[in-house]
Amino acid sequence: MQRAKRKYVPDLIKQSAICEANYARLRRLLPTGQKQREYRVDWHRSDYRVSIRMDEEFAYTSTLVVSYWPESATPWFNPQTFVVRLYHDARMAEVVCLQKRKQLDGRYEYPNPQMHQPDEKFQLNQHLAEWLSHCLASGETLLPVSVAG
Repeated sequence: MQRAKRKYVPDLIKQSAICEANYARLRRLLPTGQKQREYRVDWHRSDYRVSIRMDEEFAYTSTLVVSYWPESATPWFNPQTFVVRLYHDARMAEVVCLQKRKQLDGRYEYPNPQMHQPDEKFQLNQHLAEWLSHCLASGETLLPVSVAG
């Protein structure tokens, strides 16, 4: 007898909690009152650099590009880059896609051609939460740097 496959059902309460916590973490990291700036955090213990750059800013939403890479990265290493949408009225921040990818769905059937996990979006938001927590706990902030263009 074959068991029926259960579809992944997103846990909206967990997803909302992570997005609310990520919004609070990002607000603590971003400089206030400055638009179109880049903000970086360096870690001495793990030799990683994190860059948070404002991509778009509107009345109720902002889009950030969050990247991290090892300080001693080789030329073939591509930084991990998230595109994060901040919803200021709801006080939530969610990963909407990875750099140069289409927007992520809330869930995926598995298997799929891109081999996304059924809870891919949840996992990326959780991953961002861990990086932002690490950044707040052990990072040394540098002064914001203007982004040309």
